[in-house]
Amino acid sequence: MQTFQDLGIKSQLQNALEELGYENPTPIQRASFSPIRGGFDFVGIAQTGTGKTIAYLLPILQDLKYSDQQHPRVLILVPTRELVIQVVSQINKLTPYITLRVAGVYGGSNNMGAQKRAVAEGVDVVVGTPRRLYDLALTNVLRLKSIKKLVIDEVDIMLDFGYKTQLLNIFHHLPAKRQNLLFSATMTPHVDELTGQFLVNPVKETVAISGTPLENISQSCYAVPNFYSKANLLNHLLQDQESFSKVLIFVATKANATRLFEELDFQSETSLIHAGKEQNYRTKSMEDFSSGACRILIATDVIARGVDVDEISTVINFDTPFYPENYLHRIGRTGRAERLGRSILLYTEKEVALKDAIEGLMNYTIPLHAFPEEVKRSHQLTPEEKDKPVETVTQSDNRTAPETGDSFHEKSAKNSREPAQKVSYNQTLKTLYKKPLRRGDKIQNMKKKRKNK
Repeated sequence: MQTFQDLGIKSQLQNALEELGYENPTPIQRASFSPIRGGFDFVGIAQTGTGKTIAYLLPILQDLKYSDQQHPRVLILVPTRELVIQVVSQINKLTPYITLRVAGVYGGSNNMGAQKRAVAEGVDVVVGTPRRLYDLALTNVLRLKSIKKLVIDEVDIMLDFGYKTQLLNIFHHLPAKRQNLLFSATMTPHVDELTGQFLVNPVKETVAISGTPLENISQSCYAVPNFYSKANLLNHLLQDQESFSKVLIFVATKANATRLFEELDFQSETSLIHAGKEQNYRTKSMEDFSSGACRILIATDVIARGVDVDEISTVINFDTPFYPENYLHRIGRTGRAERLGRSILLYTEKEVALKDAIEGLMNYTIPLHAFPEEVKRSHQLTPEEKDKPVETVTQSDNRTAPETGDSFHEKSAKNSREPAQKVSYNQTLKTLYKKPLRRGDKIQNMKKKRKNK
């Protein structure tokens, strides 16, 4: 097997890799190293958990020479704050023997002033979320005309979050001559469109595509009547602290995350994280889970992509994900670095179609376990369960959105007229690149598209 030393990694990086315990590159790391070093635009499609972050960091750091210039030369865009923090941490781990200035920028807390100061002091690499990155670019504190390499990580989820307009606006501030690197777990039509629009003859590598379950993850499922029965089953399973030593539980909504936290018998061992929590709270929850201070972490899909926490024993899908690809991204949090992992899916009658779509994507039937007789089946329903219809789903991007009702109608000619007004610079950009879809909810995005037809 090819080692990192065989790739010709310089000694400073090689020493850091050895201290981190990395010996052999993963397939996506081997496939991306030479094309990125060769200056080609690159598209890497690889299943979550296969080392995409190091796949683009190593060739960039290999050729990044020391410089005392103020403005950044490398820009890395990621969809979430947690992923910004992780990528910055990974860069710091790889560069103890290299003089490098890196800054992470993201929103969600009152940190704009501190981030401005960090960027103004001079930086080589900026890692950020699109919205905050664009805000800083508009202040003129962060100037992007010196960028030589642009990395967009988790492109598909970035577009799902509605960041396309922010990305296009950022491209407007970047130099035309640059190297573009795109990494994703799935190649959707939206990713393909972005690739064709802004990359020049890119090298494309597809390794362990999404839909291929990791062989070292043992999967199982339980048919459960409702939310509170799921909570009872979870309390039963989590009593086995040896088997469930480090557990990540995914739920669909912020409301369900809070509700489940309140129902668990293990609150002193549990952390909670979702988009409604302040950044300091989210950071503390991740730190407690990563360090082992908490055995259980309840989370929404805000951390389903990219966050690398060591030695997660089990991933539990408390709610069945609406899109089957997200199941793969969730369970990819366990079984990292070729370790053994386990995933458990809990599904109700209304989620059977979602489970079938997941199995269809993987071409694999998830083994079904009998509901334990000693666990109480609750008849209590959540407000959402009382009136939520049975879900229907199709795979990938050939998805059908719900029909809009009669309340959606065309505007009258009078109301359709646009008032004459002075067009600002930002409005000009929006006209040029079109308005974004509603942010953060793919289901709502599909409704919006349907409405505008």
